Amino acid sequence: MEQSSEQVAFGLDTFGDVTERVDGERVHPAQVIRDVVEEGVLADQVGVDAIGIGEHHRDDYAVTSPDVVLAAIAARTERILLGSAVTVLSSDDPVRVFERFATLDAVSGGRAEVTVGRGSFTESFPLFGYDLSQYEVLFEEKLDLFARLREGGPVTWSGTTRAPLRDQTVHPAVESGTLRAWVGVGGSPQSVLRTAGHRLPMMLAIIGGDPGRFRPYVDLYRRALEEDGAPTLPVGVHSPGHVAPTDEQALEELFPHFKANRDRIGAERGWPPMGRREFEREAGPNGSLYVGSPETVARKIARTVETLGVDRFDLKYSNGPLPHGQAMRSIELYGTEVIPMVRDLLSESGRRLAG
Repeated sequence: MEQSSEQVAFGLDTFGDVTERVDGERVHPAQVIRDVVEEGVLADQVGVDAIGIGEHHRDDYAVTSPDVVLAAIAARTERILLGSAVTVLSSDDPVRVFERFATLDAVSGGRAEVTVGRGSFTESFPLFGYDLSQYEVLFEEKLDLFARLREGGPVTWSGTTRAPLRDQTVHPAVESGTLRAWVGVGGSPQSVLRTAGHRLPMMLAIIGGDPGRFRPYVDLYRRALEEDGAPTLPVGVHSPGHVAPTDEQALEELFPHFKANRDRIGAERGWPPMGRREFEREAGPNGSLYVGSPETVARKIARTVETLGVDRFDLKYSNGPLPHGQAMRSIELYGTEVIPMVRDLLSESGRRLAG
């Protein structure tokens, strides 16, 4: 399924990574949150279509309540979509998730979206009193309830992980009728089929290796929708990156911060430290790290969009303690140079195919 440049949307994602100043001093998490608001405002100003803010509950990420930060951005922006990246549905309550993002939708004039997922970190489970042995059933049941809530009207539902609902209407109602939502998927066939079964758009987190290897998941998702008689739904990609005036500058700026973040998580999960060779391999043509000059990043994004046939590409622009100033410049270049260049490349490709 080929995408025209007009069909594809381009977003930015951040987890609110706790940053450093250029002198290496750690920034207070409160300031990081204020910086994220400024980043969202800039993204709106330079023409980015959407911004997503992730939820974490650990000391290397500042944002625990994305919807609150998004509401602050909503008050200072006009057009950008405001979403989560992701909301950890397994350790939350689907009713409260719906209520919070329906409220954000009202505040922003219909610009809210929520990406729900299981999350790659598990700190929220003990924090909110959930048993990790129920990891699968928590997500299965809560996603089922959330999908029912999006349909609107009174909901009757029962499961094993929360109290049942009996003809319950949840407020506030969404003006457009349906809350915009995605399911974050890491790339297992079961997750793909679950998402299609609930008739929800799919956001693929591609954070390593060749993006092309995810094409079978895109095809599986679309085939499952078609076989179920469901309408065609969007597929998106979320991947990390950094934009600077030149390839060399982008690589040099990002590497120490990307490595610091990767090594810290790796130490918890038994991964070896990241070396420069691995970093540059991921930054190369067949990796999932979109780092370089505007032209380099644009060409790589266009190739991914064409290869996978997706409707949305989100660049995770915050990577470890990368300073706020460098992130702001990356956002500006992404909006003013990368996105227009990708659209041109996709248009040129479409014209070649049509000819």
